[in-house]
Amino acid sequence: MRDYSHISVNPITGVLGAEIGGVDLTKPFEDAVLAEVKQAFADHSVIVFRDQPMSIEDQKRFTQAFGEFGFEPYVETMPDHPEVIEVIKEATEHGKNFGGSWHSDWSFQETPPMATILHGKEIPPSGGDTCFANMYVAYETLSPGMQAMLDGLNVVHSARRPYGVDNKLFGTEKRAMKIINTEEAHAELVHPAVRTVAETGRKALFVNPVYSIRFENMTEAESRPLLDFLHAHATKIDFTCRVRWQAGTLTMWDNRCVQHNAMNDYHGHRRVLHRTTVKGERPWLDGRGPVSNTESMMAEAAAG
Repeated sequence: MRDYSHISVNPITGVLGAEIGGVDLTKPFEDAVLAEVKQAFADHSVIVFRDQPMSIEDQKRFTQAFGEFGFEPYVETMPDHPEVIEVIKEATEHGKNFGGSWHSDWSFQETPPMATILHGKEIPPSGGDTCFANMYVAYETLSPGMQAMLDGLNVVHSARRPYGVDNKLFGTEKRAMKIINTEEAHAELVHPAVRTVAETGRKALFVNPVYSIRFENMTEAESRPLLDFLHAHATKIDFTCRVRWQAGTLTMWDNRCVQHNAMNDYHGHRRVLHRTTVKGERPWLDGRGPVSNTESMMAEAAAG
């Protein structure tokens, strides 16, 4: 257990997540406090701050302490805050919720978000928890043979399944959140199946069932058996933690090494959170730099 001088760090489970105390996020970070928060983030990948009555400006300042804002496609942001998505589900909505499948945020981008930050504004009396899964452990518990094979594979990512022109994330029911379905969502980008996180030097499995379409130079049908196995393996309960929301809770997670899934078990209750992201880097493996997208067009053509 690491010693911290300025904050308290209480692990949520043995593999993932920690609650952070001794910090007032309505004020700017002191340098020593920020350094320890960053260390706790590297150690636990999901960090949770309770009882933080933050404004939108407070959340934006918190986000910028970790880097630039990420770009938010396909979802309408707040009118006066283009960096912020209001994640909202009204009490009258009964269909699918936003974020309600295992995924890593915006993995179809060239530089997917390093981190996602959610601040609870209006929380149901029960339900609506967010589950997280540790992709370091998912990779490390694979056999050496599987690890070696995946280390040499790239994966094609795309936003077309939820945001393509023929898809409706929320079905036909009217929703509080505006989702933008567009031809641009059909674009494809290649990332390594396993990425190395610079701050820790650890390898993490980097596939998810929402945005990972197929392996590079393979068809979807050829890729499906291995991807299905990896998706099931990555989200084993032993690799997870679960965060129960309260008004004023702020949770931040590392999209490079974590998948998450928002529970949709609060029908009849309103739920509102504010979401920001921190821009990340191009995924890479073992210091070899980012993979090339040259072959992605060839893969697309071969897949038809």
